[in-house]
Amino acid sequence: MNARRRTSKKRSGAKRPERPLVLFVDECLGRHLVPDALIAAGAAVEPYHTQFQPGTPDAEWLPAVGRKGWVVLTKDRHVRRRPIEVQAILSSGVKAFVLTCGDLQGLEQAALLVKVLPKIRRLCRRPGPFIATITRSGIVQIDRTR
Repeated sequence: MNARRRTSKKRSGAKRPERPLVLFVDECLGRHLVPDALIAAGAAVEPYHTQFQPGTPDAEWLPAVGRKGWVVLTKDRHVRRRPIEVQAILSSGVKAFVLTCGDLQGLEQAALLVKVLPKIRRLCRRPGPFIATITRSGIVQIDRTR
C-alpha cells in the first residue's frame, strides 16, 4: 500500500515575535512628569521633544510615529474630531490613546496613565489603527465613533 503521510493541520504554538510596545508621549503631556512615570513603570517611551520641534503639526508627526509602530498618548481631544488628524491616524495605522479629562495636573495624568498601562498594553494586541479614550476613572475603550 502506498499510504500518504498525514500532516497536522494544527498550527504550532510558536508565535511571531511581537514588536516591543513603544509609547509616544505627545507634546501636550509634557517633557518630564508623564514620560518619567511611564519609564519608571517599565514602559518604553519616546517623548515628543526628542523627535520633533515644538508645534509640529499633528498631520505631520502622526504618520512618522505610525511608520515606527509607536503608540500615541495624548490629551489633545481634537485629535479625535478633526478630519485631518483622524485621517492621519487611520492612514498611518496609529494606535492612539486620548485622555478625555483635560483638567488633570501633570502628576495626576502620570498616575492615571501608569494605572491604565496594563489596559493599554492589552488593547494594543489588537490590530490598528484605532483611537481609544481614557477616562478619569481609568476606563480605556476604543472610540466607537470611528
